Amino acid sequence: MKTDIEIAREAKMIPIKEVAAQLGIVEDDLDLYGKYKAKLSDELIKKAEGNKKGKLVLVTAINPTPAGEGKTTTTVGLGQAMKHINKKAIIALREPSLGPCFGVKGGAAGGGFAQVVPMDELNLHFTGDFHAITAANNLLAAMLDNHLQQGNELGIDPNQITWKRCVDINDRALRNIVIGLGKKTDGVVREDHFIITVASEIMAILCLAQDIEDLKRRLSNIIVAYTYDGNPVTAKQLNAVGSMAALLKDAMRPNLIQTLENTPAIVHGGPFANIAHGCNSVRATKTALGLADIVITEAGFGADLGAEKFFDIKCRLSGLAPDAVVLVATVRALKYNGGIPKTELAKPDVEAVKRGIVNLEKHIENLQKYKVPVVVTLNAFVTDSEEETNYIKNFCEERGCEFALSKVWEFGGEGGVELAKKVVEVLENKKSDFTPIYPDEMSIKEKIETVAKEIYGANGVNFDPQASKAIAKIEELGFGNFPVCMAKTQYSLSDDATKLGRPTDYTLTVREVYVSAGAGFVVAITGSIMTMPGLPKHPAAFDIDLDDEGNIIGLF
Repeated sequence: MKTDIEIAREAKMIPIKEVAAQLGIVEDDLDLYGKYKAKLSDELIKKAEGNKKGKLVLVTAINPTPAGEGKTTTTVGLGQAMKHINKKAIIALREPSLGPCFGVKGGAAGGGFAQVVPMDELNLHFTGDFHAITAANNLLAAMLDNHLQQGNELGIDPNQITWKRCVDINDRALRNIVIGLGKKTDGVVREDHFIITVASEIMAILCLAQDIEDLKRRLSNIIVAYTYDGNPVTAKQLNAVGSMAALLKDAMRPNLIQTLENTPAIVHGGPFANIAHGCNSVRATKTALGLADIVITEAGFGADLGAEKFFDIKCRLSGLAPDAVVLVATVRALKYNGGIPKTELAKPDVEAVKRGIVNLEKHIENLQKYKVPVVVTLNAFVTDSEEETNYIKNFCEERGCEFALSKVWEFGGEGGVELAKKVVEVLENKKSDFTPIYPDEMSIKEKIETVAKEIYGANGVNFDPQASKAIAKIEELGFGNFPVCMAKTQYSLSDDATKLGRPTDYTLTVREVYVSAGAGFVVAITGSIMTMPGLPKHPAAFDIDLDDEGNIIGLF
């Protein structure tokens, strides 16, 4: 089997103008970034909002394992398969971060014969959206430090600065730094911190803003620090909003590319799901819904993170509501959850599947709490036995879920026809009664406890004193009605990455809480999760190169 990048390079891409024409988009509504990438015009976005709305399908997964689940691959393959059954569909995805591309996870363009292309350009720089977000974030940081240097008229307490700088690379050495060293003219000496760009509140704002006016309103509300008297200081008070918005002007517009089978794909925004809210932009999703009959989108990592935040943050704040959910699993991942080491996963072992299927069971239960129809799909491997597959199928159907095999990695859209037909059947015959897991009026602690108990399966929550103090301050400032964005490991339903399967009888620990007033949610950091990842001993960057013909190699 060829590598993903080899398959992508051999793809028969068509000009992006022809991809757009499939959706009735004319060339005047595109700003071309070469032959195969384009940004959609603001005029088209407004027009799409007034069109009849398509059906929204969310693709999510069980907790990720080293065995792989293939959530993005399934999303892309399902979109390709819709064309095979004559359905007008669009895929709506997040943009990849450079961090995982050069770290350990790799890119986010799908895999095998279910990819979006151009794969290398998508994973590296793309249309510059993330660079614009990084620049806007760091402009605000620079203006904040300049305010301190120029006399600190607002009375900002340097020990209560909450705004962090960002860069879209895994760089643990920047987590905690000291700035302003040197001469008096080199700035005020203080402790500072870096986060990865995808964890920036600017990223969340871009993905939740409905239009430029809403973008500027949200930017205005960003809390960057507190005064000596304990009052919040905002980006608006630093006069930073206009210049930040100018940097984000083009980044606000969704990007159009294609799959290996020339299916349209709108790719825009990219907050991580373990440290941010994990969904592509509201603008992209709503535009897609006005252009196609079926929109297939995804949320990051497992359903305990991505799907929960898609439902409780993105849908709540945008008015979106999913019509169906596709839950991706693999036989290999279930066996891994059942205690089988990665080296032994190719061997048939129904008993291991039975032990590990509790992870899938919990995700099914969680999704059903939101009153949305669920289709479980098994991302098939050639090593899967018929006995293992049948056991999983029966298990799902006994719990009220539809079931379908997916072979899109190997066969592209053709391998997803069974799944596509099942999804269409559900869309036509089952009604979604989508309901978030908690109401706005709940207290912040109650919201956190609801997610911990209902979604993660915890007995309760232990709030560090610092977290409790922060929650009290946030509610005092009037942000108690905000939804919560849980920062948690993706590898377990719990806050301990080593606990596989379905952990029970444990207490979730919340060690830090802060408000993203511009984005409109409260972030709760659990366990040892960090907002600036580090590189592994053998990062993917070791294997990426440029050949003599200018082709990128080693990217996956």
